Amino acid sequence: MSTIAAVLESKGAMTALRRSLPKGGPKVVSCRSAEALQRTLEKRLIDAVVLAPQAGLLPQLTSLRTRLPRIPLLVYGPFRPDDGELLLACRDSGSAVAVEGVDDPIVGELVIRSSMTAERRRSLAEGPRVLRLTEELQRAAWDLLVGDVERPVRTSVLARRLRISREHLSRQFGAGGAPNLKRVIDLTRIACASQLLANPGYSIPTVVRVLHFTSAGHLATTAKRIANVPTAGLGDLGPRGVLAAFVRGNTRSRR
Repeated sequence: MSTIAAVLESKGAMTALRRSLPKGGPKVVSCRSAEALQRTLEKRLIDAVVLAPQAGLLPQLTSLRTRLPRIPLLVYGPFRPDDGELLLACRDSGSAVAVEGVDDPIVGELVIRSSMTAERRRSLAEGPRVLRLTEELQRAAWDLLVGDVERPVRTSVLARRLRISREHLSRQFGAGGAPNLKRVIDLTRIACASQLLANPGYSIPTVVRVLHFTSAGHLATTAKRIANVPTAGLGDLGPRGVLAAFVRGNTRSRR
């Protein structure tokens, strides 16, 4: 499940954000300060950040955009008529804006639409075609895997979510020339690693931690096997580049 980090002053705004998200959708983690937000970003995979238009927001926006330019930001709160400078700063930084009391019913939709998961889905939209995932079961599994990248998904868990047996899933997923399931799980996780490493504020150890790789060596080995690049090269590829590199010669297991 994806996670949204929120630094909001109003309990009403936090409630509206949670209520506007779909059932079973992203979890919202409340952070009380910029320092708490930073700790959260370093410990878990964050899909988007929601900030209140509070005092000190402009320096915070500048800092976040410098360190984490690819992390979606939404500024959400009760804007005042004299907040023109703040609104311009939000626009210039690429942050979306939602007004508390006006956009409450759709604020969750705004966050999801610009989230890292949504961007990853757009970047990997050609995946089913180029990986030969032609059957409904293969595409359903792919759809779940693209959105669930924080930890390696066990075949038994994926099968349970698809309401089929583990054996049937393992047998049918690789049919018709498609890659085996283990390699596709690794592909979607390396695609996410490439998103994170495109941000100067994400170090390799941080990516190892938030994506639950066992070590930097494990991440490096997986990146090489999936995309044929060292870990440091993932940020330049991005998810679309990772998919293209995978298709060029890494779709079949060497084991």
